[in-house]
Amino acid sequence: MTAVSGLHEVTIPAFPPERLAPVLGAERVAYFTEVADDLQHQLGRPAIWNVSSTAQGGGVAEMLRALLGWARGVGVSARWLVIPGPPEFFAVTKRVHNNIYGFAGDGGELGTTERALYEATLAPSAQELRAVVRAGDVVVLHDPQTAGLVDAVHELGATALWRCHIGIDHPNHFSATGWAFLEPYLRQVDRVVVTLPAFAPPWLAPDQVSAIPPSIDPFSPKNHYLSPEQVRAILVHTGVVQGAPDATSLPTFTRTDGSPDRVDRCVDALQAGPPAPVDAPLVAQISRWDHAKDMGGVMRSFAELVAPHTPAHLLLAGPAVAGVADDPEARAVLLACMQQWSELPDWIRARVHLACLPMADIDENAAIVNAIQRHATVITQKSLAEGFGLTVAEAMWKGRPVVASAVGGIQAQIVDGTSGILLDDPRDLGAFGAALRRVLDDPALADQLGRGAEQRVREKFLGDTHLELWVTTLLALLGPGAEPATS
Repeated sequence: MTAVSGLHEVTIPAFPPERLAPVLGAERVAYFTEVADDLQHQLGRPAIWNVSSTAQGGGVAEMLRALLGWARGVGVSARWLVIPGPPEFFAVTKRVHNNIYGFAGDGGELGTTERALYEATLAPSAQELRAVVRAGDVVVLHDPQTAGLVDAVHELGATALWRCHIGIDHPNHFSATGWAFLEPYLRQVDRVVVTLPAFAPPWLAPDQVSAIPPSIDPFSPKNHYLSPEQVRAILVHTGVVQGAPDATSLPTFTRTDGSPDRVDRCVDALQAGPPAPVDAPLVAQISRWDHAKDMGGVMRSFAELVAPHTPAHLLLAGPAVAGVADDPEARAVLLACMQQWSELPDWIRARVHLACLPMADIDENAAIVNAIQRHATVITQKSLAEGFGLTVAEAMWKGRPVVASAVGGIQAQIVDGTSGILLDDPRDLGAFGAALRRVLDDPALADQLGRGAEQRVREKFLGDTHLELWVTTLLALLGPGAEPATS
């Protein structure tokens, strides 16, 4: 088994709640602060540890970076640890991940050999938790990679919650296999937190489960306001769109800590000819290179049903595959998309662009995503399965019309026809193409959907609402009158 370095902590700056006032209003910010004070008054200021498998490259990492910053800003001792693991470990956990989503994944086994590898990988992290976690603390373990740490948390006298960001609307034999692998580790967990009630492990009673949708941070580099000039400068500099650099407008953005900076790196693009013209309609999907995101289906529908009838270009963008340690399938998915792209007719291939976004600097990566989302005419998320899909809320926050599958947490975000368009069947390429055409051909509809989208995120999917749900869950579990934690 490949040697890896140890458990490490991610440094999270505190975000003052007053910063949210321009977005939420003073009254909502004051209530947010009161809720946090109530938590600490009733629980005695425990440390709340979050444990995940990566600090960058996916929605979980992005959500934690923002959520914990706001929590720290109101005085909560919120901290974040990342577990190490060799490629073989992440191959097993990705298999579990795919199974819970209802897919075969790589088709490999989840037997005694895989279980032994899983447990052996987590054993050093279990020991290292002893150096930081204290009795009375709360430890939130995220996704399949960390589920095997529940017993170690209990041995330290801490409360263990398992936060599952994935799930399937309609369980099948694959999801049953994935849950069977995790069941021995989760039987004694104090609480399971899911995105949607339907995503709960099938053996748990309803009173053992809380449903909390995630949120976005309106001030993160991915969501912070960019002027049209900044958007153009970033996209021209990185090679996403055509254009000559403008000396009067630099590719600048605001970092997480509030400091100004500029985008230096470029995207690694596969395209037949130049990038998309800056004034061409652009359909964009930005997500991991993952089978469940169905980038290939987006490309096929665009090529067959959209490109022949519109001047639009398509951009499929995802992280550079070397920059996401816990996703071993990314390279294979990207290579499959590249092969599919190479088989398109020349005139269509010139309007389809595949881009790997640089991951060396996560704030810079986020600024590039931000610029793409603000520039795109339509954002898509044609996932075959989805836990929540933060890219949907991010695009909605920017007032973009979104065409997405009615799966998982996407259904909680988009009100069909009001704040976006939902596809009943994510595999129906005809319906997907028709929905894209409908938005591309009707600017008034696109504007209406975009305005509805921004308002929906403002009301439902910002950090204060998210933290309030967590406070409610923790007080129900640990507050006065609550049952004692599992020991």
